[in-house]
Amino acid sequence: MFYLIKNARFLSFLFLSCSLIISADNFQHNTYNNHGVVGLVNMPSARLYDAGSFGFTFYDGTPDQKITMTASPFDWMEASFFYTNIQGRPYPGFEYQDYKDKGFNVKFRVKEEGVFPAIAVGFNDFAGTGFYSSEYIVASYGVGKIDTHFGLGWGVLNDSNFSFKNPLTYLNDSFASRPGKTKGRGGQIQASRYFSNEKVSPFFGISYALSQNTLLKAEHDTTKISDRLNYDIPKYKYSFGLEHTFKNKFTIGLSRQRGNFYSLKFIYRSDDTPSKKSNYKYKKTKNDETLNQYGNLIKNLESNGIGVNKIVEKGNSIGVELSQFTHPSLGIIEEIIMQAKKDSGVEKDIKADFRIANLKAYSTIENDYLRNAKLIYEREDERSFNSSTKLRIRPFLAAREGFFRYAVLLENDNELVIANNFFFSSNLKYSIKDNFDDLIIPPVDVYPEQVRSDVKDYLRNFDQGVIIGRAQFDYHLSPSNNNHFMLTGGLLEEMFSGYGIEYLYYDAGKNYAFGLEAFNVKKRDYKLRFGSLNYTNVTGSANLYYRNYGSIPFDLKVSYGEYLAGDTGFTFDMSRTFENGAKFGAFATFTDVTFDQFGEGSFDKGIYFKIPIYKNLVDYSWRPLTKDPGAKLNRKNTLHDLLIKFQPIN
Repeated sequence: MFYLIKNARFLSFLFLSCSLIISADNFQHNTYNNHGVVGLVNMPSARLYDAGSFGFTFYDGTPDQKITMTASPFDWMEASFFYTNIQGRPYPGFEYQDYKDKGFNVKFRVKEEGVFPAIAVGFNDFAGTGFYSSEYIVASYGVGKIDTHFGLGWGVLNDSNFSFKNPLTYLNDSFASRPGKTKGRGGQIQASRYFSNEKVSPFFGISYALSQNTLLKAEHDTTKISDRLNYDIPKYKYSFGLEHTFKNKFTIGLSRQRGNFYSLKFIYRSDDTPSKKSNYKYKKTKNDETLNQYGNLIKNLESNGIGVNKIVEKGNSIGVELSQFTHPSLGIIEEIIMQAKKDSGVEKDIKADFRIANLKAYSTIENDYLRNAKLIYEREDERSFNSSTKLRIRPFLAAREGFFRYAVLLENDNELVIANNFFFSSNLKYSIKDNFDDLIIPPVDVYPEQVRSDVKDYLRNFDQGVIIGRAQFDYHLSPSNNNHFMLTGGLLEEMFSGYGIEYLYYDAGKNYAFGLEAFNVKKRDYKLRFGSLNYTNVTGSANLYYRNYGSIPFDLKVSYGEYLAGDTGFTFDMSRTFENGAKFGAFATFTDVTFDQFGEGSFDKGIYFKIPIYKNLVDYSWRPLTKDPGAKLNRKNTLHDLLIKFQPIN
C-alpha cells in the first residue's frame, strides 16, 4: 500500500478523484497528533489553527501517557506544553513509580499554502530533559479530501531506512554531532542540539476525510527507538489512525502504532477566535414610561452589566461616566452602549468616560467639555455586594507521588463595594473530593527560602473544611491624570498575607506604562485560615509595560526587584489578549540564584492562559517545576490589568 502511495502517478489519480474540497488549515479537518501538535498520528504537519485557538490532548499509549495543552497566539505560531508519564521507566530515587517529565513544543509557519505547499518548522521538547527532543521541517499540500505531508526529522524523529546525510552539514560540520544529553540538569535552551545529526530522516503521510467529522490518517513513522522511552522495536515503520469529532470540539482517536500497539486519545479544542468576539448577548429590556430617555438609557446599560455614575449634557451630545467589571473588552462595551442608546430613544451623541474602581481607564470626553456641561444625573455612593459560587477542578500534575492529583472544589467569590474606590473581596473553598493526602515527598531543592516549594503542605489541608483562598481590602486613588495608586491589605493569596502599595503611570493615549510596587508579606500557615508561619519579607519591583500594535501584536512586561524568597533579578513576561477574553502568555525569570543553586529546571519559567470554556474564563498557570527562586505574589488584580482592558485589542 505504501509503495503505491509513494508513487506520484497514484497520488495524482487520488487527487483528481476527490470531490470534497478542504481548505488548507481548516479547523474541522485538522486535529492534534498524540503529542498535541497539529498533525497526523505521531508526525507533525505544516498546518496551524487561527490565532486564539486552543486545545487539550489526552493520550494513552505504550509506554508513554501524555496531557498536552496547545495554544495558537498567532496565525503563524503554535505553542504547547506537556506532562508525560513513561510507564516501566523508574523515577530516580522513587523507583516504585513511573518516570514523570514535562516540556514545551513550538511550531512556526514559514509559508502558507498556495501554488506550492505550506511549510513549517518545529521544535519538540526544546527546553526540557530531552526525552522527546526533536526538530523538523515539514511541507503540507491538500487536494480534495486528501491532505499530504512530507518532512525531515532530527532527534527523536530521526529513525528511518530512508535516512540520508544531514544537508546542514554542508554549511557547518558542527551539525553532524548531536549531544547525547541535555546540558546541566535540564530546562535550558541548548542550541547546539537543534537540527544536528549525522543523518536526517524523511517522514511522510496523508489524512483522508471520510466525512465532515471523520479522518483517516496514515504515516511513515520515524519515531526513534531508544532505551530512554522504552519503545518496542517496531514491526513496521508505519502508523495508522482513525478519528471522529463531535460538535466540532471533542475528538476521539484510535491508532495502531508501528505494528506494536493500539493507543487512544481524547481532544478538546476550541476555535473561539477573536473574530467571533464574545458570546455575550445583549439583554433587551422594555422601556419604563415613567422614566425619560436618560433614565431608560441608565436602565438598559445597568441591565447589561454597565453601571452609570454620572451624565452631563452639552449641546448635541451627552457625557456618560461608566463603571463595570463584567465584560472583557472595550469593543463589547461600546456595542452595548450603542444598542442601549437606540433602545432608549437617545438621539444625541454619547461621549464616554470609562472607570474602574474610580480610576479613569479610558475617556472620549475632553476636559473643556466638562467645564460648561450641565449635570443631569449623578448616582449616590451605594454599597453593593456581589457573590458567585462555582464548581472548579484544581489539578496538580506530574508530582513524584503520581501523574495526576486533583481536587473538586466548591468555590465562593465575593466582592463588597464599600465605596466607589474601596472594595473587599474574598475567595472561599470547600473540597468535595480530592486525593492530595498522599502528597508527602518533600522537594529536592529548597533555596534561598521556602516560599513555594512547600505547596504540598497546603494542598493536603484542602479537605479540612472551608479554607480561605483570599480576603483582602483594596483602595484606589488617582490624585491626578495618569497617576494611579492601589493600597491592598489582608490575606492576599493562599500562601501569603500582608499589605502593600502599587503606583502606575498610565496614559490611555500611549502604548507604554510604568510603575512601582512594594509589599510587606508574611507566610500563611498550612491550615489556610488566619494563622501564619515565621517567614516574613518585603518584596517589590519596578515594572515597565509595553503594548505592540504592529504586525506582531503582543504585551510585554519587564520587572526588576526582590522576590518572595529574597532573591533579586528580572522577569520577562510576553502575552497576547483577544477580543473574546482569551489570553496566552509566557514568562522567564533570571535572578542572582545560579542554575546550580536552582537545581532541575535551571531558572523559573512557565506559561499561563485564560480561555473561554462554556462561557467561563478559566485561568491556569503552569511551571515545569515549583521552585522558590523567582516567586512573586499571586495578586488578584494589578493596576495595569484593570486599566488595559479598555484599550483596543492588539
